[in-house]
Amino acid sequence: MLTALTITNYAIIDELEVSFNNGFSIITGETGAGKSILLGGLSLVLGKRADLTQIKDKSKKCIIEAIFDIANYDLKSVFTHKDLDYDPQTIIRREILPSGKSRAFVNDTPVNLENLNYLSTYLLDIHSQHQTLQLVDDSYQFKVIDALAKNDTILNNYTSELKLYKSLKTELVKLQNSLSEAKKEYDYNLFLLNELEEAQLEDAKLDELEAAYEQLNNVETINETLSYSKSLIDAEELGIIERLNEVKRQLSNISLFGKQYEAIRTRIESTAIELDDILLELDNLEGQLSSDPQELENVSEKLKVINNLLHKHSVSEVSELLEISETLSQKVNASENLDTDISELEAKIKISEERLNTLANELHEKRAKIIPGFKKDLENILSQLGMPNARFDIQLQMHEAFTYNGKDELQFLFMANKGGQFTELKKSASGGELSRIMLAIKSILANYVKLPTLMFDEIDTGVSGEISNKMGDIMRSMSKHMQIFSITHLPQIASKGNWHYKVYKTDKDDFSQTQMKLLSQDERVVELAQMLGGADITESAIAHAKQLLN
Repeated sequence: MLTALTITNYAIIDELEVSFNNGFSIITGETGAGKSILLGGLSLVLGKRADLTQIKDKSKKCIIEAIFDIANYDLKSVFTHKDLDYDPQTIIRREILPSGKSRAFVNDTPVNLENLNYLSTYLLDIHSQHQTLQLVDDSYQFKVIDALAKNDTILNNYTSELKLYKSLKTELVKLQNSLSEAKKEYDYNLFLLNELEEAQLEDAKLDELEAAYEQLNNVETINETLSYSKSLIDAEELGIIERLNEVKRQLSNISLFGKQYEAIRTRIESTAIELDDILLELDNLEGQLSSDPQELENVSEKLKVINNLLHKHSVSEVSELLEISETLSQKVNASENLDTDISELEAKIKISEERLNTLANELHEKRAKIIPGFKKDLENILSQLGMPNARFDIQLQMHEAFTYNGKDELQFLFMANKGGQFTELKKSASGGELSRIMLAIKSILANYVKLPTLMFDEIDTGVSGEISNKMGDIMRSMSKHMQIFSITHLPQIASKGNWHYKVYKTDKDDFSQTQMKLLSQDERVVELAQMLGGADITESAIAHAKQLLN
């Protein structure tokens, strides 16, 4: 419940601080005294957008702070959901800076307006003529019926399952589109893949193939060159080895005459050893290579295939062809697996659909069960509120499609007078009738659901004295379960409150200021007398006021 409200530097409020109690609180005041300003300040706490024009003194910041006692509201999960610090005495503060920037805090933690709006729906509900229009909205009507039917758990399960169902359906459409595209490309991709796989690229090294081709294509030249090179190295008398040996013999004769001569002789000896190894290698190479026209043709064909593939795929390396082959393989496999994936997904969708149908049927049955009693209670309360002939026909029909609240279509049909016809609520009920219907609905809900603090803003507009007396009784009855505020101009309702606050204006330094105070019993008598008879208070008005309070 709302326990305290502080407003500083807002509109024509310089500074206002007021405490509230549980039960039924009345707020009265002359037209223009500032009741709407009070509601405006509260609306900022609830998350309404602010602007610079609302600051009274543009050099200072505007602050609105509300304290709520929520120990009995079981709201820890709400705070956790929005990552907010929970406190049984929750403080919401809203600041408007001179720059026009706005800030909001919940228990000193900064919050954005979206989270503030979300939280405030659990704390305070300001009911005005504008809010009455919610009655004709089917989403609000479903909220009422589901609250009475205690459908919270089923609705949460249904919402989660519907989210999964829609996700699966979306995925199915994507797979079906992919399959359609894949079928167009499958044959071509498979042809390219087979072509690459037949080339056996894993074992193909382009530089080695090119070298093998050159060797096989020049066998005679290579062997002739190897043979001639051997003869140059190993020929008797004129061969390189024989001549090096002669040089070595000559240097041996002078090697004792200096280290430099011995060093050269050693180097010549090393060169001769290296030439012996070279000669041996040439001999081995000459024996290895022989003419093989078939192998030459095989290598030539493989080179041709690879070069054609490189050109075809616009790449320069075999490794790139292998990457292309892997990609094509994945596409082909994906195409071949899509039918299986689609079948598995369709099975999941069927299971989800069965769950949704089960939950939707449960919602329908529970809704249908409470509607007759709700309709009867609603008509009884409206009869007390001066609408004895008001009748409701609440229709609940199931359809095939899954919607946000099941498979039901809900319609509130209303008939205000005997002999009339049932028509849609938004077409048949006047503004005053809608206000009374909303009050009746909320009074019924108060017996079943832990509602937030309710503030009725002139819900009694256009209502006669006797009916306002009944409205006051209903609001007082509701206050046994929750905190109720009523901003009213009618003394019959004002007299029903446990607490009575007056909003009034004072003049200071040529400026008007709005104030608010809790009235004592004697002050309540005077206030009610003024509401009954005007500024000139008569003895009869005083007596009538006392009678109302008693």
